[in-house]
Amino acid sequence: MVKTRKTENEVYPSIRRQRLRKLLRDLIDIYSPTGKEEEIIGYIHGYLKKHGLPVELQDVDDGRCNLIVMPPGKDPQVVLMGHIDTVAAYDLDDYECREEGDIVYGLGAADMKSGCAALIESYISAWEKSSDSVPVALALLIGEEEEGDGARAFIEDYHVPWVVIGEPTALQPCLSHYGYMEIQIAIRGKRRHASLADREHNPVEAMLRLLLSLSDYVSKKRLDLAYNIRDLYSPPGGFVVPDYCEVWIDAHVPPDAPIGEITVELEEVVEKYRSKNPSLDMTLRFTTIHGGYDIPPKGTFVEAIKNVYQSHSLEWSPQAFRSHSDANIFWEAGIKPIIIGPGHLEQAHAPEESVSFEQVCLAAELYFDLLMSLRIS
Repeated sequence: MVKTRKTENEVYPSIRRQRLRKLLRDLIDIYSPTGKEEEIIGYIHGYLKKHGLPVELQDVDDGRCNLIVMPPGKDPQVVLMGHIDTVAAYDLDDYECREEGDIVYGLGAADMKSGCAALIESYISAWEKSSDSVPVALALLIGEEEEGDGARAFIEDYHVPWVVIGEPTALQPCLSHYGYMEIQIAIRGKRRHASLADREHNPVEAMLRLLLSLSDYVSKKRLDLAYNIRDLYSPPGGFVVPDYCEVWIDAHVPPDAPIGEITVELEEVVEKYRSKNPSLDMTLRFTTIHGGYDIPPKGTFVEAIKNVYQSHSLEWSPQAFRSHSDANIFWEAGIKPIIIGPGHLEQAHAPEESVSFEQVCLAAELYFDLLMSLRIS
């Protein structure tokens, strides 16, 4: 018996693959770092309007807006959600979309323009089939890569029980989420001639030794804490000992980690170091603290997602999302987030950011099937 190759419509019966591909290309080609999302907002607003969706603009800040589609006459219990901003381009001459076989490259390919494209395509496809019976909203937010101001604006005007966020998880369902701390440490000393430098009075050297103490603390007490020394800065001054040094640290902790206890332990490390270096003015600030969460894999909505996975013969193995995201903000506001999206987190923010287009198509199918399973009969 001769096996025949399945057609595109048989493999992806619920979505339009070529429409999705073009949308993904267009989104990647629009440069939209946080704070400069106006062009992509205009593009997506027009795209959704063209396909008949009742899209609204929610003002966030100085011409920057979220895009919201609320089903008319319904009180949605679920929102499909993504963020349309990216980090700044690694290379402004080489951030646009290019394709090599199944792989799509470009800024935001993984984080998370592929997720947004899949969410949009699934929603349009569901709307085309039954616009009057889909009790789910669509929200495309700004500002996630920095302050989360789009998410904060959303929760001021809307409250829903559940959100599904298309962050890159390689389509593994993430029902739990790491906690996050953003930490700033500053050390002040006295500016002096470079030939008079010594270990006691140089803020940069003092900072390096403090960072070694923090690293030692993590390796001995908190091996499950993932920390990143994001920025280390001292002012340029020529042939002088600088009078200031600061560092910014990202720290991600498992969902069940005692984040309050960890903050106290970090303060103790810094205080111990300060007591040994009384000549230096040292400050520690936690500029952001978001606790993690863990949603039990049960209940009506979680079962609906699980059933969609089973219908596609996909393994149901809930994971924890390791990065900081808008989900932390929603959780603190009493909204339960589940993260499922195409792409690998390891590809996010990388110079050669990429995503499998087949995975983007499968993501759109999963979202579509979830939408249709929630529709009102």
